[in-house]
Amino acid sequence: MWPQLNRPIVAAPMAGGPSTAELVAAVCTAGGTGFLAAGYKTAVAMEREVVATRELTDRPFGVNLFVPHEPSQRRDEAAVRAYAERIGADYSRVNWSDDDGWYDKLAVLTQVDPVPMVSFTFGCPSDDDIAALHSVGTTCLVTVTDLDEARAAAAAGADLLVVQGFDAGGHRATHEVSKEPNHRDALALLDELREVGLPMVAAGGVGGPGDVRRMLDAGAVAVQCGTAFLRCPEAGTSATYRELLSTGRETVVTRAFSGRPARGLRNAFLDAYSAEAPSVFPQVDQLTKPLRAEATSCGRTDEISGWAGLGWLQAQEIPAAGVVAHLSQG
Repeated sequence: MWPQLNRPIVAAPMAGGPSTAELVAAVCTAGGTGFLAAGYKTAVAMEREVVATRELTDRPFGVNLFVPHEPSQRRDEAAVRAYAERIGADYSRVNWSDDDGWYDKLAVLTQVDPVPMVSFTFGCPSDDDIAALHSVGTTCLVTVTDLDEARAAAAAGADLLVVQGFDAGGHRATHEVSKEPNHRDALALLDELREVGLPMVAAGGVGGPGDVRRMLDAGAVAVQCGTAFLRCPEAGTSATYRELLSTGRETVVTRAFSGRPARGLRNAFLDAYSAEAPSVFPQVDQLTKPLRAEATSCGRTDEISGWAGLGWLQAQEIPAAGVVAHLSQG
């Protein structure tokens, strides 16, 4: 069941650091719903964050998982090798069998420590996986970017759709890695996907309360926001990332950092390599991760993946409860 929200605001799962137990708990305590980002984490690390969140709030919260895809090493290896050489990365880091701990995480969430909600990004889980989560009382949300993906999610047994528009920050949640995402915003997608018959959470381009009101009026049961929470003290956003958010640059979509299309703040790395990055995930992400980590630790904003949506200029440096209250004003 979708929780009864005092405020229809969902804190998006932001993998790579920004989504913390403290941020999720603060949003939930303020009347919204927060999602932990399990992407790039081990099952053990995910479980620790679930425990930590429960210690901070008794409100329902969720966990987000990346749905793995099996890339064709034979088809993609040459492209990934060439990209590694181009950006000065170590190809030996590439792991072609990486599934982001999918089965271990599902085992934790169905057999060890179930949570109220699980959302999925980058694909649709099998109907068996969704049934297993349903059997322990978990509500399942699938992130979609078009009608075909929404229909697949409904057929698999999803309870809700997270409808992601082109203006969202971070990775576009296309179910196929190589798919070129469309340019429709959440308002257009809400209307198009209504025929599927599932409740919809709108995501993308949320800067202020007016955006929230428009999406609710268009039929969304809640509005998911990520960028709006990046500057909160509870967020795990690095100092270098926070500095990039204050520089006033535009956002563009790139595959340069991960091999998947993602919207981030424009910088030198993005400009230099966007045209050359192969559509291979998570192997491209594996290549750039140490480069990004070093740049982050050294404060080099021109070399990090500063994910942000079109409403990023309205993000405020205030506690998460204040962001929830502000966005709910509409």
